[in-house]
Amino acid sequence: MTRYPRDFRGHGPNPPDAAWPGGAKIAISLVLNYEEGGENNILHGDAGSEAFLSDIAGAQPWPGLRHWNMESLYDYGARAGFWRLHRLFTRRGIPVTIYGVATALARNPEQVAAMQEAGWEIASHGLKWVEHRDMPEADEAAAIAEAFRLHEEVTGAPPSGWYTGRCSMNTVRLTAETGRLAWISDTYDDDLPWWLKTGDHDQLVIPYTLEANDMRFATAPGYITGEQFFTYLKDSFDVLYAEGVAGHAKMFSIGLHNRLIGRPGKFAGLQKFLDYAQSHEGVWFPRRIDIADHWRRTHPPVAQERPSQMSRAAFVARFGGIYEHSPWIADQAWELELGPAHDSAVGLASALARAFRRASPEARLQVLRAHPDLAGKLAAAKRLTASSTSEQASAALDALTDAERATFQRLNTAYTARHGFPFIIAVRDNTRASILAAFEARLANDSETEFKTACTQVERIATLRLKDLLP
Repeated sequence: MTRYPRDFRGHGPNPPDAAWPGGAKIAISLVLNYEEGGENNILHGDAGSEAFLSDIAGAQPWPGLRHWNMESLYDYGARAGFWRLHRLFTRRGIPVTIYGVATALARNPEQVAAMQEAGWEIASHGLKWVEHRDMPEADEAAAIAEAFRLHEEVTGAPPSGWYTGRCSMNTVRLTAETGRLAWISDTYDDDLPWWLKTGDHDQLVIPYTLEANDMRFATAPGYITGEQFFTYLKDSFDVLYAEGVAGHAKMFSIGLHNRLIGRPGKFAGLQKFLDYAQSHEGVWFPRRIDIADHWRRTHPPVAQERPSQMSRAAFVARFGGIYEHSPWIADQAWELELGPAHDSAVGLASALARAFRRASPEARLQVLRAHPDLAGKLAAAKRLTASSTSEQASAALDALTDAERATFQRLNTAYTARHGFPFIIAVRDNTRASILAAFEARLANDSETEFKTACTQVERIATLRLKDLLP
């Protein structure tokens, strides 16, 4: 038995209605990363200089040395870029979320004061702007705890949101396990928030972006001009806004960095995009905490069965009757590589069908033979399973006239004598008339064809039964 942790299903084919405040068609989350003073630097106790996300092409860390050019590019973000962006957003009345590296915030008190005066949300961007990939779990947990402490010391309040960015495989779990955060954002997997279950805690995840992000000015392939950035943001906006008009409102995250988008030529693209977005009706510019508060009110976490997390005994007890009188199918399906994608009706139906399909023809034949005749003697004696009783009643097979019952009995006898197993059809997909028509037509088929058809119908019946139990 193995369990696969990645969740490919997410909200599924029918995502929830975001129901943004005021009927907004789109929620644009502007995020300003504040990293200046928190990056790799021997002044900060690091082994060398920073090499990530700057205008230095092909930058490499300088072990044991300060890199003056790199430092001055980061300094530009604090000295000039931040204030240019601060004027832009405050003049337009657009609130933003700051991803604040705790040590950077501590070294930039005037900027922190300006953020607070503007009413911006200051979320945590970790203790330092460094790589966490190879960081031992205990060390990362300690860094998270210290980031909470320093953030509160500098800003006067603990962070309500978190984004590490240069994260490890443990980051999402470790931040969720603190139980102290209204939201976390170290994922890029959706256009809407979603709930992550961590133990007994429901953690809200607000996915972030690496593509609608000015970091692409410093990576390849990337943006060269502000116009390219504007075009990408506009195209993204147009698609999401149209979806919102059609009743499927989404969230649009935009990632910004003082030292990148704060440069005049790049800044022009952002300015142009805001002009464009603000020219539309129904555009909401929330902070991420505003999205979190709205989502918690509108779409609170809902407890649901998670088959992939059940014990073998619980799994078989719950789903052993999905295939008529054949619990061995559930037992074998439990051994497959189940994960979040199998916690839905369609997903679990796939797992059960795989167990059924891999069985020998003889074993599958026994499953077919475990099915009752339609409107047969077991139905008359009220000895069907609860599922079969409900299914046959859905097509009014429990309310036949004497003549109709005689017709079914004649067809049942002839079909079983010809093929060696009962006539099987997904009753809930049919009417009494279509069932009789199929009965007459399939009676004449060869047994190999009917065996395949019956197996397909058994799988369809299983899917319909699971849809009564799971999302």
